[in-house]
Amino acid sequence: HGQSLENARFRLYSDAGLKNEVYKTYSKYLNNNKIHIRTFIIVALALNNYILAFVLFTLSSISDILDGYIARKYNAISDFGKLMDPLADKLTQLSILVTLSLKHIIPLWIAIILICKELVLICGASFLYGKQLVVSSKWYGKLTTVLLYLAVVSSFMIHIFNLPHFDIYIYILAVILAIFSLISYITYFYGKGYLPNKEELKKNTPPANSNKSK
Repeated sequence: HGQSLENARFRLYSDAGLKNEVYKTYSKYLNNNKIHIRTFIIVALALNNYILAFVLFTLSSISDILDGYIARKYNAISDFGKLMDPLADKLTQLSILVTLSLKHIIPLWIAIILICKELVLICGASFLYGKQLVVSSKWYGKLTTVLLYLAVVSSFMIHIFNLPHFDIYIYILAVILAIFSLISYITYFYGKGYLPNKEELKKNTPPANSNKSK
């Protein structure tokens, strides 16, 4: 009986290890392909091929969803993945926004605001990761990402079907929510004590030279 139980445990661990290896291989395959897809999206936009850009952007988004689903299913979520996966997604969106603004499809100020917001969050996330702290995305951050996705897709559809430029309203909503997200994240960080307050800054500030010149 003891031997059969030990064999069952071995099979269980072996199956779990095999599934984990399969996930890692598939995840690596997805990530490698996503890098190529994101590069081709920019190339397609530069060549004014909005249909190809839309198809590639949709494939990239679907692969992101699949990667997250598989990670949750096989319990292969890591702190590094929590940091890097959203970072890669944000870099994709920001590179597309920069390209659209350079092509005068969206106003430059929209891209600047969104880029500044994401840079602040990226720096904050990297700072916290250095302290072994990882903060998962909140609902307002995810909603901002969804709005940006809809805005980018709308920009593609407008140029494919010659539609009126209604995408500007979605971008404005995304900007408003992005500012709200930034303020909410900063407030959350301070509330959790992740960022130094005024008293801590005073303690860490070296005293000024009190010697007066004669």
